[in-house]
Amino acid sequence: MSATGVERLTALDVLRGLAVAGMILVVSPGDWGMAWTWLQHAEWDGWRVADMVFPTFLFSVGVSVALAFPRDVDGAFWMRVGRRVLLLIALGLATEATYNLMVAMGSGGPGQGDLGHLRIPGVLQRIGLCYGLATALVVMTGQWAGRRVSLRPGRVGTVIAAILIGYWLLLVFVGDGRTDPEGNLGAVIDRALFTPAHLWPLGSVTWGGPVVYDPEGLLSSLPATANVLFGVLAGHVCRARAARATIFLAAGGLVLFIAGMALDPVLVVNKRIWTSSFALLSAGVSAVMLAALIALPRHRIIDGVMSPFRVLGGNAILAFVISTLLGRLYGFPFLPTADAAQRTPQGWLNARMLSLLGEPHWASFACAVLMVAVMTLILVPLHRRSIHVRL
Repeated sequence: MSATGVERLTALDVLRGLAVAGMILVVSPGDWGMAWTWLQHAEWDGWRVADMVFPTFLFSVGVSVALAFPRDVDGAFWMRVGRRVLLLIALGLATEATYNLMVAMGSGGPGQGDLGHLRIPGVLQRIGLCYGLATALVVMTGQWAGRRVSLRPGRVGTVIAAILIGYWLLLVFVGDGRTDPEGNLGAVIDRALFTPAHLWPLGSVTWGGPVVYDPEGLLSSLPATANVLFGVLAGHVCRARAARATIFLAAGGLVLFIAGMALDPVLVVNKRIWTSSFALLSAGVSAVMLAALIALPRHRIIDGVMSPFRVLGGNAILAFVISTLLGRLYGFPFLPTADAAQRTPQGWLNARMLSLLGEPHWASFACAVLMVAVMTLILVPLHRRSIHVRL
């Protein structure tokens, strides 16, 4: 493989790793009330740094899809794609079930502990659906030569436009045209299809109130697929225009970001329902990040700084699953102490960091960074042996 190819794959691993690290940072503060604003999701409309994490992961999925083409497409190919989709959905449901288990054991989290309240949508489920749909669209719009399929970027771009315009029209003209938590079309569909019992336990307007929406709902997985397809285009640029990929990615990303911001007055930027403006804006951020990572000079210090993210990115799905399970224990009150605030590992660790650092925001952030470090150390042995768990 050429040096450019190695740099491209290294940048992709780091991009995935940054996304995984971001996910862990967002959900692992020492004190939820002391997490910095940029590490919290926007309450509804608008966006913050934390809202860029999941779109970046989906974007990286698309880059990986693109780098696998041109390729032969036959029955075995579709079996692999279908298997991967089903495994991601099954793994997602299994990790969601651990939340119900913890509630049943007394975690104190919202929702019920029985499987009759198992959340059906979820992060891994969305990754599986978006990957499967994006792959199918790439193949359907590709250039066929016998069984061999090559990407046709123009057609992929047309599909992206159709998805984002179509979703925009659905939100505005179908039903009441609302974009609030309870009245948006996606929430209405999710409540009808899955019932509130099987949606995100925190998907309420007020804490502990009735569940009305799920941020990984079915309809909003459609525009999220556009982020995967933007990643496909980025991967094509990396392959076809390797020497100038950084320029194309940075310029294209900037255009997408500006377009998303410009559309905000017409269709508000909103991650929870993944508005078309949010898809554009977040894809732009992802493209600029990938461009920056490809452009980084090869240097011992830089490689050392990026190394933890390569470890996480090399086993991204495994990292997400293990970190989710650790997160369940992190917030579970099982420590034998009289101080109720320190009965969870989260509370205990935050108290230690607070006594060490003296500033509550930094203490909370240090706890989250420590969780990222623990997750990285768990995966280091696999990374050193070049073991990458693929579904």
